[in-house]
Amino acid sequence: MPEMSKAVIPPHMGDKRPSEKILKLGKKITDVAAHKLKGVTVNDPEYWGLAEIVTEEMADIALKMKVRRHYKIEELWKMNKIEEHQKAHFQKVLDEMSYIGLLEYDYGNNYDHNGAIPGPTDRRYCLPMFVPGSAELFNMEETPEGNKRLKEHPALASFFERMTFIPLDGITHMVPPGGAGIGMHVIPVEKAISMENGTIDLEHISYWLKKYEGHIGVGQCSCRVSREVLGEGCGDDEMNWCIGVGDFADYCRETGKGHDITYEEAMEIFRKAEDNGFVHQITNIDGENKIFGICNCNVNVCNALRTSQLFNTPNMSRSAFTARVERDKCVACGKCVEYCPAGAVKLGQKLCAKDGREVQYPKHELPDRLVWGRDKYDEDYRDNNRINCYETGTSPCKAACPAHIAVQGYIRKAKEGKYREALALIKKDNPFPAVCGRVCNRRCEMACTRGTVDEAVAIDDIKKFIAEQDLHEETRYVPPVVIASNRLTRWDQKIAVIGAGPAGLSCAYYLAVKGYRPVVFEKHARPGGMMTYGIPSYKLEKDVIEAEIQVLRELGVEIRGGVEVGRDVTIGELREQGYQAFYLAIGCQGGKIPDIPGKDARGIDIAVRFLRHASENHGQKLNGRVVVVGGGNVAVDCARTASRLGGKNVAMFCLESRETMPASEEEIRETLDEEIAIHNGWGPKEILKDENGKAWAVVFQKCTSVFDKDGRFDPQYAKDELMTVECEHVIFAVGQSIEWGNLLEGSRVEFWHGNYPVADALTYQTKEPDIFVGGDVYSGPKFVIDAIEAGKNAAESLHRYVHPGTSLTIGRNRRDFRELDKDNIRLDGYDTIGRQEAGMDHQIDHRHSFRDARKLLTEEQVHLEAGRCLSCGASVVDENKCIGCGICTTKCEFDAIKLHRDHPECSKMCRSEDKFKEIGAYAAGKALKSVFAKKPEGKRSAVKTSAGAKKPIVRRPSGVTVKKVKQARASGKNGRK
Repeated sequence: MPEMSKAVIPPHMGDKRPSEKILKLGKKITDVAAHKLKGVTVNDPEYWGLAEIVTEEMADIALKMKVRRHYKIEELWKMNKIEEHQKAHFQKVLDEMSYIGLLEYDYGNNYDHNGAIPGPTDRRYCLPMFVPGSAELFNMEETPEGNKRLKEHPALASFFERMTFIPLDGITHMVPPGGAGIGMHVIPVEKAISMENGTIDLEHISYWLKKYEGHIGVGQCSCRVSREVLGEGCGDDEMNWCIGVGDFADYCRETGKGHDITYEEAMEIFRKAEDNGFVHQITNIDGENKIFGICNCNVNVCNALRTSQLFNTPNMSRSAFTARVERDKCVACGKCVEYCPAGAVKLGQKLCAKDGREVQYPKHELPDRLVWGRDKYDEDYRDNNRINCYETGTSPCKAACPAHIAVQGYIRKAKEGKYREALALIKKDNPFPAVCGRVCNRRCEMACTRGTVDEAVAIDDIKKFIAEQDLHEETRYVPPVVIASNRLTRWDQKIAVIGAGPAGLSCAYYLAVKGYRPVVFEKHARPGGMMTYGIPSYKLEKDVIEAEIQVLRELGVEIRGGVEVGRDVTIGELREQGYQAFYLAIGCQGGKIPDIPGKDARGIDIAVRFLRHASENHGQKLNGRVVVVGGGNVAVDCARTASRLGGKNVAMFCLESRETMPASEEEIRETLDEEIAIHNGWGPKEILKDENGKAWAVVFQKCTSVFDKDGRFDPQYAKDELMTVECEHVIFAVGQSIEWGNLLEGSRVEFWHGNYPVADALTYQTKEPDIFVGGDVYSGPKFVIDAIEAGKNAAESLHRYVHPGTSLTIGRNRRDFRELDKDNIRLDGYDTIGRQEAGMDHQIDHRHSFRDARKLLTEEQVHLEAGRCLSCGASVVDENKCIGCGICTTKCEFDAIKLHRDHPECSKMCRSEDKFKEIGAYAAGKALKSVFAKKPEGKRSAVKTSAGAKKPIVRRPSGVTVKKVKQARASGKNGRK
């Protein structure tokens, strides 16, 4: 799939022979003060934007009109001296001007609200402003072939973007609450203010729909479609998000910019918008009690929301409401943070510092008492608004978990007995909670604040109890599909996932939740990857894996087993079948054998192969003595599996000491409990084999150190201290490798560190644009939970990639979390009950059986254990950044965040014609407040990026290169006219 150009150079920028009429028309319509006074040049968007599609004849007609004044057809005939025989042609030109958006029209009092729409001669034509107006309308076209106008004139996208920036640059800080009749205004989620006293009609979406019922339409989102052209799209379907009402709905229908919908259909669009986290905004240029549109805006592309976010001036957008968190109810699940368009909510802590004081969080600067300049702008607002937590940190469990699951949240739900809600919350970040409840390495528990008091909360056991619902069809949780489209129930794009391990299946799960039907190709007969073939059943029984994979099938994921891509079908052939993107998550399926004498002896196996064969046949017998080389969890799995298969004198040998060996303490304890010997500090020197080439012993040498002084792997040995261990079987668990086969044959994928693929660390995209990688094949061997997070992040990349013009990075959640300082907290009281343990099923011989003998906590134990949680974290709202949209309230499952009508003055609506009067009055009052404010010394403007570094602001049009502008000026393509 070809990548869309990220730079659209307007063909008419710098015209050597500019149209005088277009220059004059640009000056007439613009509300850029400097351009109004001095005129427009060929390098200004008012010129090159209009010049794209406005003819001399159109400009001549428009120049005779006043901006935003309505004219009947008779007036226009007179103004343009139209004779009777010219009227048909003149009407055709007016129709074309209306179709492209240079003119708008309504029917005024001629409209028969109970009957048919009058004809063209009953219209009242209007020359609109640029935004909201012609610059926006130029980008809207609803045809079966899509937006043909933008395809032919991509510079119109830059025109719209520039006209939402230039007029406001240097002005927004003077705009009073309510917006002063400039552009758009946030209107909150209606159910979020249903219980708030003092609300007024115009703050309710239903009021506006009822007011204009019968004249409601919907059309293409000009922001979404134009940002796609500029290479900054968001991956949404651009159709059917922007709702027109009243005369504007009729105008859009008649000019091919939209179609009619009912009140109920409009309310369904708003519901879907809220599901996706989109912000409702109403137009605010026509004065009290009048609007013409309600938009559902994605902050990553919305030019209207940008007016408050880029300029850092919330008055430009905010509603009358502010979000507030009820700390007692909040559990720092982070869902409000993930969706807040303004970055006003971040995760913090609920616990006080040691001195008893609550942590104080920084507030966003407001222009009321400050001298405001470009140094206050935030060019990277889309990324910075996705910062998840304050620098002082939040709940350690959420920060430590690679998938950043809402641990505190699902523990609260479990405590309340709301197990299905708890499961739903977990599966927002982890589609395999039953698997992880059995095999996770529990980094959340290692970080748990409760562990500083006595013992960590048994987080994994609680999750395991909750996830038991997934093992039974009648209680299984299948999440709803949330697709960013009002036309489709599923996306049409085909995506292939290669490898059905935890990374691949996680990716497929989250693609399905987004509305895709991904196909997973797996070379083995059964899906699950290492979960199925690498983790022994005494830890993870296979029916658990199959039950959770069944959820994927119910979501529409197709899994094709026994198909090896590269052998049975190639990526090239899949492309020919219509697949547009590929996620390679094949894991590390090979093993390593040290380069020592005798390495080719029979009776030697590698861990991955040994465990796979064991999982396929628990009835096989392993006769003779077994040596396992390695000290990690995989080596432990091999030793314990060999013991269960009948191996004799099973023993492990590893380089590391008992204290530093990679296997977990729990794994070591269970291994020793099964009477398997662990010999620390020994490395293999040679494998002895008989005359038939069969291994009969391993010679080990004493390891004196594993790493050098710089921490690099560099084992040193006492060469005279040897030990010969007789055996019939040798299993090496000293590392894994990637087996690509012919999968990447002919591709541009690059490699490093041997045969690991090179890919972008955020997006996972390789040098072959449609190929993405993830899981162990990218990171090296890790845990199931790491692969799950990798798969989820890959799903976001794949979603963006298959929508042309969508940025893979802009506005993306980097999933960075910080742990609070556990050395600086005060605990004023907590339940002193001890940690609950599930125990073992003594009817199962846990030392020799492949059955999982570990029991579940009882429901009573779950309630007790959940009560041990200290509830460390909480969401924190910066009311100075909050724009009062209410999206946060739709994502909170704990009723912990609510809107309050703190700013009734923000519901003031003004006519666009009065904006300078409103701005002037507010600016005068602001000047008095800031008269003593010290203006920062003149330094190069910069804002703090999400990474914390200073980034210089480069001020230029999106899609318009500075080089082009300089060339145009230098060559005399200029002139104020």
